[in-house]
Amino acid sequence: MFSEICVYQVKPDKIDEFETLMEEVEKFLNEQDGVLLIRFFRRTHDINDFSLVKEGLPPHKLTRVVKSVRYLLYWEFETAEQYGASQKNLYETYWKTIDKCLLVPHDKYLGETIFAAKL
Repeated sequence: MFSEICVYQVKPDKIDEFETLMEEVEKFLNEQDGVLLIRFFRRTHDINDFSLVKEGLPPHKLTRVVKSVRYLLYWEFETAEQYGASQKNLYETYWKTIDKCLLVPHDKYLGETIFAAKL
């Protein structure tokens, strides 16, 4: 399997537009050949104090937006070739609109999946 994690830093005034757009993008992504799994989430919590981990306490909820709101997209494919074809399709259809919502260009982390837990 081949995986990507994409980190988006969205402008505060573009949050609603971005989330609405990504709902549409998610349907498009699910139609791509070889897609096994898609997860999309907004960063809402952090662990700013290691004692939270040691004591098993819940993470700290973020209460304000400083410069951007971060979103992460995780998707998994059967092969790197199918991933490449899906990226081409995404860039040809949605990328300009996505890019207008971002504070800075997105980060991509790509690689072969080592293991996947059963859901």
